[in-house]
Amino acid sequence: MPSIEFLTNHPSIAVANIYCIGRNYAAHAAELGNKVEAEPLVFIKPTSAIQKEGEPLVLPTWSQEIHHEVELVLVIGRGGKHISKAAALSHIAGYGIGLDLTARDLQNVAKQKGLPWTLAKGFDGSACLSRFVPAAAIPDPQDVSFSLDINGERRQTGDTRMMVYDVPTLIEYVSSRFTLQEGDLLFTGTPEGVGPLKSGDKLSMKLGGLLDAEFVVA
Repeated sequence: MPSIEFLTNHPSIAVANIYCIGRNYAAHAAELGNKVEAEPLVFIKPTSAIQKEGEPLVLPTWSQEIHHEVELVLVIGRGGKHISKAAALSHIAGYGIGLDLTARDLQNVAKQKGLPWTLAKGFDGSACLSRFVPAAAIPDPQDVSFSLDINGERRQTGDTRMMVYDVPTLIEYVSSRFTLQEGDLLFTGTPEGVGPLKSGDKLSMKLGGLLDAEFVVA
């Protein structure tokens, strides 16, 4: 079972479930021709999708268009059902930065046919993760920036103040549909600037001045 590792002496946490939020930045929704939904758009990745630093990022051979999507990721430290927005932050154990890799060609076909996104979103290596910092390091998750550089060029810049649905709202919503557990991950959505990856690309992610992570595409 994969686990979340922290930069500090905080004990590691075994990953339970991986929840992801789509279309949570209006500019990203617009760049793909999508509308912002009236409620958070939730999908799930299997834990086998997790890719940690130091491992080569192997793209699937059955897709010709794997896109990068950099995101703020949180890990639940205390589970619950119907968690209120007022209590939401107290359920978070830590924050990291991650990539929600997407087989865009498969996703486009799935969207056209009204089919699930599972193959496009859940393949091995599609949930790239940094190490995490304790929640206390980010007292306000709506006041943090993050970025992705590829081969030294800035591709994506995120500002959590631009989220359509903020972190407390996401926890309230997801916990009203699923019972959250210790070790659940929540990918909170990507800003604009997504695009394809290719062999040899060097990816560098940063979360404020707190975290950085690097991946290399095989």
